[in-house]
Amino acid sequence: MSRSTNTRFAVAVHVLTYLAGLDDRAAGSEELARSANVNPVYIRQVMGPLRGAGLVRSKPGVHGGWALALLPHDIPLDRVWTLLQGDDPVLGLHGPDPGCATGRSVQRSLIDLDREVADAITARLHAVTVADLLSAVREGTS
Repeated sequence: MSRSTNTRFAVAVHVLTYLAGLDDRAAGSEELARSANVNPVYIRQVMGPLRGAGLVRSKPGVHGGWALALLPHDIPLDRVWTLLQGDDPVLGLHGPDPGCATGRSVQRSLIDLDREVADAITARLHAVTVADLLSAVREGTS
């Protein structure tokens, strides 16, 4: 049985990279939604925490929209990951039957492993910025 994956991080990185490519122009939620192939409501849900953290700014109205609040090289991906992922488990942990010795032991092991995986993800993402992704986009379209 497959489960849907949380796409907030991927959509946020997509949108941040898209905005970086616009230079000083703002983009509305509808434009960003078309680019990311998601609903504009989802864009606004993803952008809210980014705005709260000072990564993007928004301006209401006809000529409003979303824009980066920082330079692309000042936005490492680990900042986006931590903001959107928080302390949520990376491995999708579940609560086993407390009476099951196997479940208790596996749960403890998975919690430790989850922390190690999260630390490795954060370390790798720290080395990549929105500017790096924008460079890759531009190289791919040249």
